[in-house]
Amino acid sequence: MIMEVSTGEPFEPSASPLQVALRQLNIACEKLGLEPGLQRIFANPKRILTVSVPVNRDDGSIEVFQGYRVHHNVARGPAKGGIRFHPQVTMEEVIALAMWMTWKCAVADIPFGGAKGGVVCDPKSLSQGELERLTRRFTSEISIILGPEKDIPAPDVYTNPQVMSWIMDTFSMHCGFSVPAVVTGKPLEIGGSQGRNEATGRGCVYAIQEAAAALGLKLNQASVVVQGFGNVGSTTALILHEECGAKVVAVSDSTGGIYNPGGLDPRKVLGHKKRTGTVTGFTDSEDISNQELLSLPCDVLIPAALEGQITRENAHTVSAKMIAEGANGPTTPEADVVLREKGVFVIPDILANIGGVVVSYFEWVQGLQHFFWSREEVNEELRKRMARSFSEVYSVSQEHRVDMRTAAYMIAVRRVAEATRIRGIYP
Repeated sequence: MIMEVSTGEPFEPSASPLQVALRQLNIACEKLGLEPGLQRIFANPKRILTVSVPVNRDDGSIEVFQGYRVHHNVARGPAKGGIRFHPQVTMEEVIALAMWMTWKCAVADIPFGGAKGGVVCDPKSLSQGELERLTRRFTSEISIILGPEKDIPAPDVYTNPQVMSWIMDTFSMHCGFSVPAVVTGKPLEIGGSQGRNEATGRGCVYAIQEAAAALGLKLNQASVVVQGFGNVGSTTALILHEECGAKVVAVSDSTGGIYNPGGLDPRKVLGHKKRTGTVTGFTDSEDISNQELLSLPCDVLIPAALEGQITRENAHTVSAKMIAEGANGPTTPEADVVLREKGVFVIPDILANIGGVVVSYFEWVQGLQHFFWSREEVNEELRKRMARSFSEVYSVSQEHRVDMRTAAYMIAVRRVAEATRIRGIYP
């Protein structure tokens, strides 16, 4: 599969994540005047590994799942990226996510390249034993490209610290000794890092704080809407509510959303979701759809679900002053144009949600050194890294009179391009 940098032609609202990623790359390349050869390198992943994953089901039957691991670019360091278990995983989606990881690591200025993995499955339909067997077999199949110096997975959609533990153990068994640095996002008991589980959400809050300071927005008087109440969305909502004094007026998950203009207590909503499996039906709130949620009047909108949520079809209905992209690729390039015309300040995904990969980097370093940091040290280093990254992107945005996404891509693509030029092309 050889891909060219996308043209400037507009996409339909149903554009795939890969089309969106290529269009975003093209915009940055045009701004930078990047040579065509480097554009072609960046438009194509370094390697794509497709595997079949046979699993013994509890009823004695055998089911074969499809899995992918993609390395987009490793010019700046080993490949880094999550593994997701989801029924709608596609190879193109994984390629796009790996590309976005390359840019995230470059924006954060950490020595990783971009990777991503996925298995086409519905983890909700699998027992714990089936999920473990699936994880271990997938790990075994992709182990030829894994390793602390080659490729370091992390949690993503429907994967968690337990899944990372199985990956680490399987890889370690192949090696004959423990290799904690082969994954990040694992439990503390086997070499995980303090603060990793909430790092993406906390980093998103730090980015919002920096943006609020730049825009003169007082967070303790701000209203917040969160789409997606998984790890990232719920953590971001909790910290904004409890530490920043913001008023969370609406949240949602895959089943729908809830709204209370007077404010919701995210911790109580979390308790309700754990009891019922959904945020809907929460007391003292109105049930709404995910599309209605995106249009609610608020100061800060946080799309923290899946890709392609804000498109040219609904962008004109967005009433937020600021969007902080907790998810990967929630806004299409055509929607970006509409939001820019409306004056909505967008903190792009490759800046807003880099907290996870930043603390994953800290965890990787701790694992290699066998020396561990306190939660306070991790959070303080994360805050510094987020503040510095935001400042760099905001400065480029102001200097070149471009939106924050274009500015972030300009920084990221330039850094990867410089590394590629210096290293050269072998042979």
